Amino acid sequence: MSSQFDRMSAALRVLFCCMGFAVCDASLAQQRVKDLTGVAGVRANQLVGYGLVVGLDGTGDQTTQTPFTTQAMASMLAQLGIQMPPGQALQLKNVAAIVATANLPPFASPGQQIDVTVSSIGNAKSLRGGTLLMTPLKGADGRVYAVAQGNILIAGAGAGAAGTSVQINTLNAGRIPSGATVERSVPTSVGQGDSLMLEVNHPDFTTASRVAQVINKNFGNGVAQPLNARQIRVRAPMDVAQRVEFLARIEGLSVVAADASPKVIVNARTGSVVMNQLVSLSACAVAHGNLTVTISAQNDVSQPNTLADGTTTPVQNAEVQVKSDKGGLVVLPNTVSLNEVVKALNAVGATPQDLLAILQAMKAAGALRAELEII
Repeated sequence: MSSQFDRMSAALRVLFCCMGFAVCDASLAQQRVKDLTGVAGVRANQLVGYGLVVGLDGTGDQTTQTPFTTQAMASMLAQLGIQMPPGQALQLKNVAAIVATANLPPFASPGQQIDVTVSSIGNAKSLRGGTLLMTPLKGADGRVYAVAQGNILIAGAGAGAAGTSVQINTLNAGRIPSGATVERSVPTSVGQGDSLMLEVNHPDFTTASRVAQVINKNFGNGVAQPLNARQIRVRAPMDVAQRVEFLARIEGLSVVAADASPKVIVNARTGSVVMNQLVSLSACAVAHGNLTVTISAQNDVSQPNTLADGTTTPVQNAEVQVKSDKGGLVVLPNTVSLNEVVKALNAVGATPQDLLAILQAMKAAGALRAELEII
């Protein structure tokens, strides 16, 4: 009896483990409405401003090549009550002209602090140790929405001596955490009238339909209506407080995420190739070979004999070699999993740069069952 009980207990443990794995897999397939959609009109706004960074250790702009730095410095001194003598040329090594950028988040109110990114626009060598002077940050409408000022945090480092220099990361751009104070808010309304609009982050008819179905299931039929692959109209309470609570409940709903389409992303500049797990291949044959062209030049001097009537002439001897590597025909089987696709492509023995041309040819031949996007 004890052995039978042990076998039954072991079987139940295996069954419970399998059920646990199934539940985990099902949970991974679900996402919150908050992660899939956003409310129309709730967005950030970009801010930009021109300013000066001071306190640099001799690594600022060369004013002879960046006259706008001198002009900005003279204008700032004039506003502070300091008048420069006429014709006085400023030689500034500790000042750099910069552009400050920031994102004004939705519902930002006056007094709130936001992060600022500072980037040099002149020929300054480094902004390390600099302090940004008061810089107004304007929106696309030309109005000032924030004011930035503070010490710049530079993540890079560099050193040089005797014509040799070493640099890690960039020294001409940095950030000021909480370096700007919001002075004006942007009016943002959560929907107009008795409805609001949800927008799917990645337009997809399946996702829009499933989000609408989940909302109607929890709040009643007709509350949500998908208009297209991106927009979903949702009837909401007129009271502002009730509307906020209503949106919070909608954002917490779970939706079975739509399956992504098979896609291969190719970066032609870096040779990077990224593909998702849905990519598959049809049976095909691929032959790959490399063509190498080598050109070498040797500079010689033609020296005439002592008694000859001639002149010394430089001569360049060039040699050109063309080498073609043999490429065997490789048969790629019909594959359905990402691991098999990777093994099949590795069997060709191509470099990442060569793989770009192979993938394009396979797509043209209909062997690559995925969307090929070149960026």
